[in-house]
Amino acid sequence: MLDWFYNNETLLWWLFFFSIASFLITLITVPIVLIRLPKDYFSFPERHRIRWKNQNQFLQIILFIAKNLLGLLLVLLGIAMLVLPGQGLLTIIIGLILLEFPGKYKLERWLINRRSILQSINWIRVKAGKAELLDKTR
Repeated sequence: MLDWFYNNETLLWWLFFFSIASFLITLITVPIVLIRLPKDYFSFPERHRIRWKNQNQFLQIILFIAKNLLGLLLVLLGIAMLVLPGQGLLTIIIGLILLEFPGKYKLERWLINRRSILQSINWIRVKAGKAELLDKTR
């Protein structure tokens, strides 16, 4: 077993630096996103759609792809942070918010129903002087 560690020392250093970098990035970005959420974001039975009426179609496609790639990256980083240092569950939630897939809103509401997740998000929001997320998801 120790031989594997000695033979893969470079890989372990890269994992170490990735872990530290992802921790620092989420430490900054996750609270910013959580603070910017409207307090009633999860209160509606269905997602309110915002149409990009003033944007041209090419820009809409580019923004859609960029948003989904960022969401996928955050979900993957969140999964990694479940075993590495970082705010794994909160990062996964932020990634899911950015992704577009069928049943997404129902999954988001189910995750927010977890008392510890809602309390963590509301703690961050209160520290920033924002209202707590409304607990009308049940």
